[in-house]
Amino acid sequence: MSNYKTLYNDKIVKELTKEYGYSTIMAVPKLEKIVINMGVGDGAKDEKFLTAAVKDLEAITGQKPVITKARKSIAGFKIREGQNIGVKVTLRGENMYYFMEKLIKVALPRVRDFRGVSDRSFDGRGNYTLGIKEQLIFPEIEYDNVVKVRGMDIIFVTTAATNQEAKSLLKAFGMPFKN
Repeated sequence: MSNYKTLYNDKIVKELTKEYGYSTIMAVPKLEKIVINMGVGDGAKDEKFLTAAVKDLEAITGQKPVITKARKSIAGFKIREGQNIGVKVTLRGENMYYFMEKLIKVALPRVRDFRGVSDRSFDGRGNYTLGIKEQLIFPEIEYDNVVKVRGMDIIFVTTAATNQEAKSLLKAFGMPFKN
């Protein structure tokens, strides 16, 4: 069992219950899933960019990514409906806690000039989005094998009702928010 799952069950549930006065442990917010999305605009023109992104995301998460397709045509971006434009992975359970621990303890400290993540990226329903500029901060990615440096969006989906509850949950996990 991952460290973060035991941390949640043993410590975080008690802290949040005390802070917000939940009547039952089922009311305590929890992490539902983590979605990692990587846009690959060049993938529409050249297949090697898409396969490289799939390989990178698979190395980072340990799970096979799904290729996302364009929902509608956009002439300005030279995209037609149905073209491959990105890859995404949805993590749940053990993989989710393992990835979160790796992100907070290993990857984020490797970001140059890192001063914490923004606390303004909540959506009003208790979900948090984190943008990363390059996939190189993850230890599984070898710099020499990178086809193109890409960013990714990491969305933490929680059961929290408010942004404040979600922030308390993520802070308890050790998410380094800016002050």
